[in-house]
Amino acid sequence: MDTKLFSPIIFDNIELKNRIVMSPMCMYSCHDQDGRVTPFHITHYESRAVGQAGLVILEASAVQPEGRISYEDLGIWSDEQIDGLQQVTSRIHAHGAKAAIQLAHAGRKANLSETIHAPSPLPFNEQLPEPKEMAQDDIKNTISAFRDAARRASEANFDIIEIHAAHGYLINQFLSPLTNTRDDQYGGDLHNRMRFLLEIIEAVQQTWNGPIFVRLSTAEYHEEGNQLSDIIDISEVLKQKGISLIDCSSGGVVPARIKPYPGYQLPMADQIRNQAEISTGAVGLITTGIQSEEILQNNRADLIFIGRQMLLNPYWAKQAALELNETIDSPKQYERGWQ
Repeated sequence: MDTKLFSPIIFDNIELKNRIVMSPMCMYSCHDQDGRVTPFHITHYESRAVGQAGLVILEASAVQPEGRISYEDLGIWSDEQIDGLQQVTSRIHAHGAKAAIQLAHAGRKANLSETIHAPSPLPFNEQLPEPKEMAQDDIKNTISAFRDAARRASEANFDIIEIHAAHGYLINQFLSPLTNTRDDQYGGDLHNRMRFLLEIIEAVQQTWNGPIFVRLSTAEYHEEGNQLSDIIDISEVLKQKGISLIDCSSGGVVPARIKPYPGYQLPMADQIRNQAEISTGAVGLITTGIQSEEILQNNRADLIFIGRQMLLNPYWAKQAALELNETIDSPKQYERGWQ
């Protein structure tokens, strides 16, 4: 059977051997609180490459110490963190997979004791403190931090960068009218609210030559927030800026009750792909190979991002192959178990 899930795909000069992606998921495992890779990270990510994911995306990695969600987050704000990241990419590459890293800043959702910053002084909830509104210098410094993080990602031999502009973190806070009440060039209409993200992309491209993905919250679950039409407009601009793919997640901008179901974010990925004419990644309660193949065959997305199922089963790709009567390479050491 010629399946699309196990067919290669190329972004710029990077070829993925299949369409299966390990979705970035925070591990909160930097127990020394220094943002550096630990033995757990190496084992965790290598095992998914052994399991034949085509692309392994590392968790949200903070471009500044104050941009961590928690003190246990992975970081990419210092050159001292490059060596550990190189160890991860070398182990991923050893098994024929490609490696990506998600560059992130938590903004007002940072659960830290020091002062946190956001586009506007609006707390996320009663448990988190009121953030300090970012001054122009704060904005410029953060944009520079993304540029420097991209340079470190290149030195650590990553193949792809994903910019985290979803889930209510800092870039998403600038994008959304629910969290951005500024009256300068970074606030107001959608064009101005996009400015921070676009300047980050331009800065990243100064030190990075590979494909760039952007994760967006394609639904904010609030009538006064960005609507799908706004996200499509953003996606069209991102395509013009050279972005290769929109990773279509949702939520996290403001507290909201979400009722997920299998493929609940898929309609957004479908519409963005076919209206903005940009590649998309589908994510959110995608659990089977058959479900994944349907998404791809009907041109609703280009990559399948697997999260919780890949935490449960590092060899999810093999499970999907069995469902689809597909033969895939197996690690030589595990051939007897995979036959």
